[in-house]
Amino acid sequence: MDLLTVFQILDSTVRLATPLLLACLAGLFSERSGIFDIGLEGKMLAAAFMSAAIAAVTGSVWLGLLAGTGASLLMAGIHGAASITFRGNQLISGVAINFLAAGLTVVVAQSWFGQGGRTPQLMGGGRFEPITLPFALGPADAEEAGRPLSELIAEAGMFQQLYSELISGHSILVYVALLAVPLSWWVLFRTRFGLRLRAVGENPAAVDTAGISVIRLRFVAVAICGMLCGIAGAYLATGLQAGFTKDMTAGRGFIALAALIFAKWRPWAALGACLLFGFLQAVALRYQNIELGEFVVPVQFMDALPYILTVVILAGFVGKAIPPRAGGEPYVKER
Repeated sequence: MDLLTVFQILDSTVRLATPLLLACLAGLFSERSGIFDIGLEGKMLAAAFMSAAIAAVTGSVWLGLLAGTGASLLMAGIHGAASITFRGNQLISGVAINFLAAGLTVVVAQSWFGQGGRTPQLMGGGRFEPITLPFALGPADAEEAGRPLSELIAEAGMFQQLYSELISGHSILVYVALLAVPLSWWVLFRTRFGLRLRAVGENPAAVDTAGISVIRLRFVAVAICGMLCGIAGAYLATGLQAGFTKDMTAGRGFIALAALIFAKWRPWAALGACLLFGFLQAVALRYQNIELGEFVVPVQFMDALPYILTVVILAGFVGKAIPPRAGGEPYVKER
């Protein structure tokens, strides 16, 4: 395996880890406030459909992003109302959102477009295009040289390959996801809002005694969760792929939850966990059949690796990772 191949695998890792990272950070804000949310999958799926549908109709990927975020916020509002206002079971509410999104997206897609639950293929302004950073090799250089871009990168030096293949060439939402990690850390651990949010997840009664609205803080956290899930879903349909397909999230919301537990509800550790899952997916896509001597690892095993790791993490780390103490419990104000 040459160095360029390593850079290409890492490049795929970053792309595949982006929706996981955004969903993981979404769950981080929600669960730090004491609201468990297993409906990340449903919010991502709803956002993926709405973003692809609106982008296909209008030809504007930004309107698609706005619509996808709005759909996810609507789902988040339903979860917030059920869990916070009506003090319902948070896990059941999350499961209901997943079922609701899985059914509605296919039915509405078939009604609108008549393509078997799909949206039309997105092209041009309907997709987030890769951004070529300054001094990186890009499509303009390939056009000028009259050669494929892959050949130019293959002939470049190591640092140019690293910069052009791994750092440059991503869509704007990839960079937004990476910047969201230090921003989330700063908000949660260096601001008054973050201190209050974490306190609500640990001891809401003490926060309420201090005159701070527990309900308002939890709704804000749920809204942040919805916004981040919306961006994740929009990236899936308009950045990573070129349209919506049935159940295209493929369990990413649950993988994000496993990464969150593995990271022990910390932003920087969440980045590492999501990159690990993204790396396994990248390897599975690139190496469909790996030969180990006379034994050939089947492609089905490679595709299942991220999900196997999810089960291993949930089985081995759930007891060791301590969630917020008030997580999953509705707050009832003492009279």
